[in-house]
Amino acid sequence: MKSARPFWLQFFLPLVSVFACAQAVKADVYKYVGRNGQVIYTDSPRHKGYKLVIKSPQPVAQPVTISLGSGGNLLPSVVAPTQTAAPLMLGSRFKPEPAVSDRARSVDMRRMQYANVIERAAYKHGLDPALLHAVIHAESSYNSGAVSNKGAMGLMQLMPGTAARYGVRDPYNPEDNIFGGARYLRDLLGMFKSDVRLAVAAYNAGEHNVMKYGYQVPPFQETRNYVSKVLDYYYRYN
Repeated sequence: MKSARPFWLQFFLPLVSVFACAQAVKADVYKYVGRNGQVIYTDSPRHKGYKLVIKSPQPVAQPVTISLGSGGNLLPSVVAPTQTAAPLMLGSRFKPEPAVSDRARSVDMRRMQYANVIERAAYKHGLDPALLHAVIHAESSYNSGAVSNKGAMGLMQLMPGTAARYGVRDPYNPEDNIFGGARYLRDLLGMFKSDVRLAVAAYNAGEHNVMKYGYQVPPFQETRNYVSKVLDYYYRYN
């Protein structure tokens, strides 16, 4: 995050602790991203488009169906997350510009290092992990110690006020930072009706600027470049 913005557990708990109250079965968790960006988690993939994201020999819950909210659609899932997922709208009038590809070995290694916590944060907050990866890559190149000249900190470059708002005690702790940043991003998607372009723009320039310019990407070159870069990474990781 380059501009100011006003806004489990050190080790991964076994899935059995999450689903302790459910009827026990053994299942892996698969993810599918639809054409409109809708994210589906299930233990029963219907076709080859589903990707295995959690390999678990532990008991998990029977599949349940949860509502997506006002849209009235349904999302098959192995468990109802804390916040239900909403379809992600990429929009039809915004074509991302090519972003500079960072092929450095160190970035790839750090991406793999944080992949597990990113998956967990995305699952908890109903986000596509690819979107979290895209924001983190654009913000810090997976550098947990990154600090901007404006005071943004850690992997998701949280400003002090944003970190405090979302209860992030140590913004340089990868798990704290990612879970806090994921909550913030989820709130922005809710605020801007799941429009990824606007949520990402607000993450960079602040939600007030997106509102100020008529719920469009603000006319700041930095923000427009940032949105292009994040969307480029997002498509790449999907």
